[in-house]
Amino acid sequence: MRETPEELAQLQALLDASLSRSTAHLRSIFTGRTVTAEQVTRILTGMSTLALSSVTAKGEPRISGVDGHFLHGKWHFGTARSAAKARHLAARPAASVAHMRGEDLGVFTHGTVEILNPEDGPAAADWPDLLAYFQDFYGADAFDWDREVVYYRLHPHWMTVHAPDVAKLIG
Repeated sequence: MRETPEELAQLQALLDASLSRSTAHLRSIFTGRTVTAEQVTRILTGMSTLALSSVTAKGEPRISGVDGHFLHGKWHFGTARSAAKARHLAARPAASVAHMRGEDLGVFTHGTVEILNPEDGPAAADWPDLLAYFQDFYGADAFDWDREVVYYRLHPHWMTVHAPDVAKLIG
C-alpha cells in the first residue's frame, strides 16, 4: 500500500460521494457489497488489466485495454505515443476505466487524465518516483521511456467498487 492517510481519506470521500450520487438501481446492487478505501488499495496491487474508454473527434466511444496500476488512490496507465487512444486523450482528456475480476470485483472510475511525461514541457512533479516504479515493474530497458510511451494519471470524479466477498479478495 503506497497511499498516505490523506490520500486514503480523499479516496474514501470519493467512494462515499460516488455511491450516494448513483442511481437507485446501482445503489441496490452495490450497497453492502463495496469496500473501504483501505481495502481497495490492498486489493489493487501490482498490475490490473483495465478497459479504458476514450472518445474520438466525432464523439464516438472507443474502448481498449491497458495495464493499470492503482497508486496513491488513483489509476495510472500507459500506452504508445503513436496509439489512437493517446491522440484521443490528448485532445479530449475525459476517460473511464473498468477493472473486473469475474463476479468477484468490479472497479468503475470516471475522470480526467493528466499526462505524466509529456514530450515537450515539464513532467509531473512525481514522475521520477512513478518512472522508478514502472521501470522496476516492466524493466528499465523495456521502452524508450522518453519517446516511446506516454503515461497518464486518471483524476477521478466518480468511482465505485463492487466486491461481494472482500475476504476472498484480500485473503
